[in-house]
Amino acid sequence: MDFMSFLFFILLLVFFVSPTFRKKILEIKRIKAIREFERKRGSRVITLIHRQEALGILGIPFYRYIDIEDSEKILRAIRLTPDDMPIDLILHTPGGLVLASEQIAHALLRHKAKVTVFVPHYAMSGGMLIALAADEIILDEDAVLGSLDPQLGWQYPASSLIWTAQAKDRNELDDRTLIYLDVAQKAVRQLRQLIFDILQHKVEKDRAWDIANLLTEGRWTHDFPLTVEKLKSLGIEVKVEMPRDVYNLMELYPQVGLRRPSVEYIPLPYEKKVEEKK
Repeated sequence: MDFMSFLFFILLLVFFVSPTFRKKILEIKRIKAIREFERKRGSRVITLIHRQEALGILGIPFYRYIDIEDSEKILRAIRLTPDDMPIDLILHTPGGLVLASEQIAHALLRHKAKVTVFVPHYAMSGGMLIALAADEIILDEDAVLGSLDPQLGWQYPASSLIWTAQAKDRNELDDRTLIYLDVAQKAVRQLRQLIFDILQHKVEKDRAWDIANLLTEGRWTHDFPLTVEKLKSLGIEVKVEMPRDVYNLMELYPQVGLRRPSVEYIPLPYEKKVEEKK
């Protein structure tokens, strides 16, 4: 083998091995950070973090949502946690399947020790449902949750289909639309009942129904951000005491770096300047 062939072989080896090596190093750092957070809090830490990720060595991006695999893993983690040990769930998700989110929410409700959900950036749709099941919700000051109006086939908001039927004569609707309307009404009713079942353990029943109606009636678009102030006005109790360890852990779940980063800064905390006394 001549020198150029040898060099080509080395470069090819680095090309295939380097991503795997970097991924393994990142996984080790994540485990270390989770262990440290657990030690400080005396809890079981579970992460549900959905980022844009790369598929294989080609780096093709794909997007993650709450799915059955997520619910299976979280349910296993909860079963491995003693009844008297608190659970801390770090949540960062655009939402996903109602079935998976509902399973996670019920499992958290049944856990006897305190359950805390940390939302450093956002938890939309199914993420909101999971957060409501926690004993305590801690948000960053600028973090948001999302509404819970059902979506049919990722295309049609159920509340909009119901509105359409109210705005038009039912005799003018074709059979397909009527079927969609029937499913939409069932979806809203089922999700509203589910939210009430979760909240009735935390607030008065009348207030639980009010919140369940507000979150499912289609008052907002599905991606409308519910800020800390908005959530408090709805009667959903949240806190803004986000530990720095959560931010540090989020840094270990980077987005796919296919392009030049659009946001850059010196990743160090700056101390507030103290004016010198004259």
